[in-house]
Amino acid sequence: MDLQIIEQYIRSINHIEAEQVKIPCLSQSKSYLKIISILYLLENTNTSITADVVETIIKNNHIFNNTTITSRLRVIKVSLKSDMAIIWLDIWNIQSRSEIRGLINRCFNIGSYIITIKGMNMNLGVS
Repeated sequence: MDLQIIEQYIRSINHIEAEQVKIPCLSQSKSYLKIISILYLLENTNTSITADVVETIIKNNHIFNNTTITSRLRVIKVSLKSDMAIIWLDIWNIQSRSEIRGLINRCFNIGSYIITIKGMNMNLGVS
């Protein structure tokens, strides 16, 4: 189905103002991912990684093109003695999950480290 045809039809109806019509899209739902194998401390610093830093990395990485983050990222240290972290993120995805399939089990680099994306069921947060 062509969403542009639907948009043009809706805009052509006389009693609807064009500014009231939002961009049409397919039905969406949340998909849940986690990023593993990421260092908790930023390279060559004593500063822990933050959600803002990870969000900037995600926005600048081409594999995340056309994805929309639905909530604030959550950064969790794996354990007290570990230097690794897990990043939990929720993204909008069309209900067929075709957009997220391209991300699951995909790797990308942050500096000299290879980071992996895993698919998850809904994450209720840290207890």
